[in-house]
Amino acid sequence: MLIRKSVDIKPSEITDQKLFLRRREIFVTALGGLAAAATASALPLVLAPAAAGASVKFQDVVRTSFSTDEPTTGLDKITAYNNFYEFGTDKEDPARNAVHFRTRPWSLAVEGEVARPGVYDLEEFIKPHRLEERIYRLRCVEAWSMVIPWVGIPLAQIIKRFEPRSNAKFVEFVTLFDPEQMPGQRRAILDWPYVEGLRIDEAMHPLTLLAVGLYGEILPNQNGAPMRLVVPWKYGFKSIKSIVKIRFVEHPPRTAWNKVAPDEYGFYANVNPKVDHPRWSQRKERRIGEFFRRDTLLFNGYAEQVAHLYAGMDLTKQF
Repeated sequence: MLIRKSVDIKPSEITDQKLFLRRREIFVTALGGLAAAATASALPLVLAPAAAGASVKFQDVVRTSFSTDEPTTGLDKITAYNNFYEFGTDKEDPARNAVHFRTRPWSLAVEGEVARPGVYDLEEFIKPHRLEERIYRLRCVEAWSMVIPWVGIPLAQIIKRFEPRSNAKFVEFVTLFDPEQMPGQRRAILDWPYVEGLRIDEAMHPLTLLAVGLYGEILPNQNGAPMRLVVPWKYGFKSIKSIVKIRFVEHPPRTAWNKVAPDEYGFYANVNPKVDHPRWSQRKERRIGEFFRRDTLLFNGYAEQVAHLYAGMDLTKQF
């Protein structure tokens, strides 16, 4: 396994400011063609071309009561310290290797046990929904955490739109497979493409978010552009990035990390301080930007909202 246990950010792991600003220019260029067609009824985005270094901001984002009141992690750290193995195994690799990743055009396939399957353009897929901002904790299995202001759509709204059948017990998500753009996929670290899954009730839970941005701006490439899952009570590897397919299935999908190391990465991946990773404890975590470790909270602090989903389950065995 190629997972670094260190959680201290070195100067070399912080994205150079010029590189970060150049990333925004690339986003704007990619979105320029779409801007001309944008109307008041289209995506709530500012899509007009902007000067290099300018931000691409969302408009009319609704703030919700789901957010934590904890201080957020700085944008420089969120965009420079990432797990995204499609772009490399070191924390600084995604920021460096995803700069030219093309996120437009982008389509999403909806398959399986649904009444309305199909292939949808990204803007068509998102257009009917109002975007929300939610400040969520993100806890990674390597015992580090962040607090991130995500912008996205409750996944339940999207799922209802496609009318799952009664035998759709699970939802499978698949990441783009493109080794030309994603150099990490040229190595057999995982069985590509990356696959993750949730039970249908987990996917429908009000906390589960399909994120398209953070800090009020379009999602950076290294953080999973153009869309990613955010499931805040689970370890970060469940929050799959750069999604191109959602499939509704009757049985649990075989997920990427669970296939590689089932004794280390369970299907549920609920944050549980009582279940250690075989190579380190999960009882403590280090919030990026802080020196001292803090206690890990059951379900990452969301127990009041989600514990009922697992009533009667042995969470030490079904981890």
